[in-house]
Amino acid sequence: MRYSLRQLEVFVAIAHQQNLTRAADELAMSQSAASSSLKELESQFGLQLFDRIGKRLQLNEQGRLLRPQAEALLAQARDFEQSLLQHAEAGPLNVGATLSIGNYLAVGLMAEYMERYPKASLQLDVANTRNIVERVLNFELDVGLIEGELNHPDLEILPWRQDELAVFCHPDHPLAQHPTVSDDDLRQARWILREAGSGTRQAFDRTMSGLLPDLTIAIELQHTEAIKRAVEAQLGIGCLSMITLTDAFNRGSLKRLQVPGRDFSRQLYLIIHKQKYRSAGINAWLNLCLQQSEAV
Repeated sequence: MRYSLRQLEVFVAIAHQQNLTRAADELAMSQSAASSSLKELESQFGLQLFDRIGKRLQLNEQGRLLRPQAEALLAQARDFEQSLLQHAEAGPLNVGATLSIGNYLAVGLMAEYMERYPKASLQLDVANTRNIVERVLNFELDVGLIEGELNHPDLEILPWRQDELAVFCHPDHPLAQHPTVSDDDLRQARWILREAGSGTRQAFDRTMSGLLPDLTIAIELQHTEAIKRAVEAQLGIGCLSMITLTDAFNRGSLKRLQVPGRDFSRQLYLIIHKQKYRSAGINAWLNLCLQQSEAV
């Protein structure tokens, strides 16, 4: 072959870092060695993969077209190496999950995965939906578990399991005594919500369509636990996934409010880049997630 895996590693690292020095550091190479590797790859095939903008290297159209194939080849090579070294069915896996899923569902999935494949390494990164989607698109994560709805031509989006949001308050809040909550009640309340860009906020905004401009959003927070603590401190009412609230409802520290006429159901999804190589680890993780969703 007229290219090496090392050249592909350099190409992919620079595409990710957009900087030669940082890419060389990532690969434990000297800057000159990384530069030579890229130049050799480009000269061997008479093409240019990056636009040089000062110290920044930005993928051009040719580089963007070739990057997914390079990522797939490197993933296959790592998968093959894992099989040679450990004879494992599943190799290293990087999973991303949104906050509600990561904090309440993913731990159980990880435990099951590690029980099935004790020699496989598994890393979980937790962030909001927007961040997880960007990292899957950038090949930084193998699989994403998200709450938000999206449509992207480069992503395969697999329905995973059903979820439901719930409006809630402190047991001593005036609305806690209401059998049902009206739109006027919702307008008069102070809301404590997740930030824009989160799947939970996206679902809330959709559910409150037509009413949203009239709501008083007092506080926006990035973490579900912070929202629950703020509502427990009687700073307002909130709306989060039922998977994050069940224990609090059972303890009686929070009270669920009944809001008739509004649909709080939503779908959770698995996402993967369409051009991502499906390693044994990725397939094993997807199968585990889908099996558990059928058991719910």
